[in-house]
Parts: sequence; structure tokens; C-alpha cells
Amino acid sequence: MAEGATVRWLVRLTPVAGRKVDDLLKVPLSLDVWEREADAVVAVASEQTIAELERRRIAGVERLRTIADLESGAPSSDHLDGQSEGP
Repeated sequence: MAEGATVRWLVRLTPVAGRKVDDLLKVPLSLDVWEREADAVVAVASEQTIAELERRRIAGVERLRTIADLESGAPSSDHLDGQSEGP
């Protein structure tokens, strides 16, 4: 990876107590939302955005995979839908 390149992550964001998913969607941070769930948002976020979410205690952050891993087709033991591949 080039020096100074930004690592982007596929993350699951869970609102902190007293907040809702809608509150996460209104936050003026750079999130590329892929999926909205009843109790979470799956999105792409940079390390800087993740750090800001954690610093401001806006959401719990679960890092799923880097976007570089997704783009390279690297195998993963985790699947977003919780389903395993194959028969």
C-alpha cells in the first residue's frame, strides 16, 4: 500500500444506548452506507472516520474486512449474512 494511503473498512455500526440507526445516518461524517439493518448500519468508512465515531462515542464499530481484501477477492471466514458458502 502506498505511503499515506487511507485504509477503508467495511464496518457494522451499532448505535450506542439511547441512539437509533436514524441518528447514525444523520451524522455528518463520510460513510458509504451499504446496508441498513434494524439495529445497525453496514458501511464503508476510513480509519479517520472510524476514529471520529469512536472518539465521539456515536456508535460501536465492528471492523468486518478491509476494502482492499474485498477487492482482491481474499477469502474470509466471516460472511455478512452469517451464511457459509457452498452446499
